[in-house]
Amino acid sequence: MCDICVMTSVKERMLSRRAFFRGGAALGAGAVLGAGTTTPAMAAGHGGVIDMSHTTDENFPTFFGVPGISYDKAFDFAESGFNLYNLTINEHTGTHVDAPLHFSTDGQSVDEIPVENLVCPLVKIDIAARAAEDPDTMLTPDDLKAWIAAHGEIPAGACVAMDSGWAGKVGGDGYRNVDGDGVLHFPGFHVEAAQMLVEETGAVAIASDTLSLDPGNSASFDAHYAWLPTNRYGIECLASLSDVPAAGATLIVGAPKTGRGTGGPARIFAMV
Repeated sequence: MCDICVMTSVKERMLSRRAFFRGGAALGAGAVLGAGTTTPAMAAGHGGVIDMSHTTDENFPTFFGVPGISYDKAFDFAESGFNLYNLTINEHTGTHVDAPLHFSTDGQSVDEIPVENLVCPLVKIDIAARAAEDPDTMLTPDDLKAWIAAHGEIPAGACVAMDSGWAGKVGGDGYRNVDGDGVLHFPGFHVEAAQMLVEETGAVAIASDTLSLDPGNSASFDAHYAWLPTNRYGIECLASLSDVPAAGATLIVGAPKTGRGTGGPARIFAMV
């Protein structure tokens, strides 16, 4: 066989293989999507992605006021040819998930949260104007009813997020907002709102842009106890809620798959 014939034959085979793999990849993606549990969120078309996570480092404010992460550099590029840190992390640091186990004796650990519950229609409830006047305000059943009146029923599998405008305070003392007696002041969910969501909707998650699902001045954590023991999960320190619509977005929750974890830092984004 002539040289040019060999080269032509090889090119044709390469092009054929590329077409095969392109088709196979598309087929594989369809098979993967078809194999999982479909959620209402997957049916919606989206044109953009918004990062809903804060960057977590030792300066990010925490509920207890101490750094939630520390870095121990085990390998340095100059010496070893690569960089590697050993991290020590409080599970509830930065933008993070509260697993049911966080406030129950036998609830789901973070690795046991069903994967279909991590893809959620996003319900955003804006209480920022009220929070600017009263940092101890709470998201109430009336706020839920107002959202339903404007947008329809809360979708099955939804994450209901409180937008109090608090994300803009990260980096300053106003995020923890501690008074002279050491009491924190920031908005959260009223226990009756959590109970209403449990009893009357198919929501699987609630989220706040503050350090807690409960208001900062709560000593009893009523919303946590009303919500998490029902094997629903929470998200705290959510970012960028002001950039997403009240309805129609889809939240993708990159929860860690840590065995026995009561939660953990998460990369979360919204498809809008």
